[in-house]
Amino acid sequence: MEQLNGILERTYFNNTVADYLIALGIIIAGMIIINVFKKLLLKRVGRWADSTATNADNFVINKVDQFGIPALYIFIIYSGINYLHLTDKAQSYLEKGITIVITVLVIQLISTTVIVLLKTYLRQQDNAEEKIKQVSGIKVIINIIIWSVGILFLLDNMGKNVSAIITGLGIGGIAVALAAQNILGDLFNYFVIFFDRPFEIGDFLVIDDKNGVVEHIGIKTTRIKTLSGEQLVFSNSDLTKSRIHNYKRMQRRRVLFRFGVTYQTSHANLKEIPTIMKSIVLEQHPVEFDRSHFAAYGNFSLDFETVYYVLDADYTTYMNIHQAINLRMYEEFEKREIAFAYPTQTLFLNHDGEEDRQPKTELQD
Repeated sequence: MEQLNGILERTYFNNTVADYLIALGIIIAGMIIINVFKKLLLKRVGRWADSTATNADNFVINKVDQFGIPALYIFIIYSGINYLHLTDKAQSYLEKGITIVITVLVIQLISTTVIVLLKTYLRQQDNAEEKIKQVSGIKVIINIIIWSVGILFLLDNMGKNVSAIITGLGIGGIAVALAAQNILGDLFNYFVIFFDRPFEIGDFLVIDDKNGVVEHIGIKTTRIKTLSGEQLVFSNSDLTKSRIHNYKRMQRRRVLFRFGVTYQTSHANLKEIPTIMKSIVLEQHPVEFDRSHFAAYGNFSLDFETVYYVLDADYTTYMNIHQAINLRMYEEFEKREIAFAYPTQTLFLNHDGEEDRQPKTELQD
């Protein structure tokens, strides 16, 4: 027994063996308590949270497991080590190390929370999944801001002159901003696109003489895949300055088309053509008929004008419907012997000073 007491009383680095054992005991006991808490209480609360309608409790429990438990482990280790008699230098290193680790955990918790709240906000809007895909760019900016503030806070707690650092960063930031105006302009316009939503991934756009489907919206550029297969890359600044036709947002497509019949068409058939067109258009789906009229006397034809709406934004749907209308027109006009007009010239010949009213030659332009 005396021999054991002698061992326990031995001193190493200003601490007895007993002190080291007590510190180790504090760490082991604390870890056991944390593990019991995690396996019994936290898991039960987690199962209860899974049965509720809201996801808020699941988020809290997940963050406790992800950040709270490691923080408790760090606190237990710090308590055990702090029980020992440390030198001022060792105590300073310990406190700085704990401060760094806790600060990193807090920064990660804040960053994760902000991203989750942003995604929750986006899920409540239309086309939620497409919008969430674009969060990656904003996530980078959010992390840069949060980590910058967190590091400045850490340096301030460690006794550094943060004011001088901020002043230096401010002067450097102005220089960087002047040197990278275009990049910062694209970054700013990325936020404009993200929050104002002039277009989204999957939208079909026409920009001047270019067109295609939005494939990716990045911090600096937006990529569009054209109908012919190649990829167009636009800077965000160029897009926000352009006049953009977004056909994905089109609820219905107005179709106006004209055709002409020959002057030899009978009066009865002329009166019937608008009714025929209305019937043909209403056979299609999904369409809404607007009007059909004998619009004008042309140079070589009697001109008709028909207007209808395709109640679908898809271009292929529109083309299928218009093709069906064209085929039905040809069929119905053929039945009634109504001839489509095409550019012609009629030549009249005079005999013995009198004008011959009968056409002699018909020439096609």
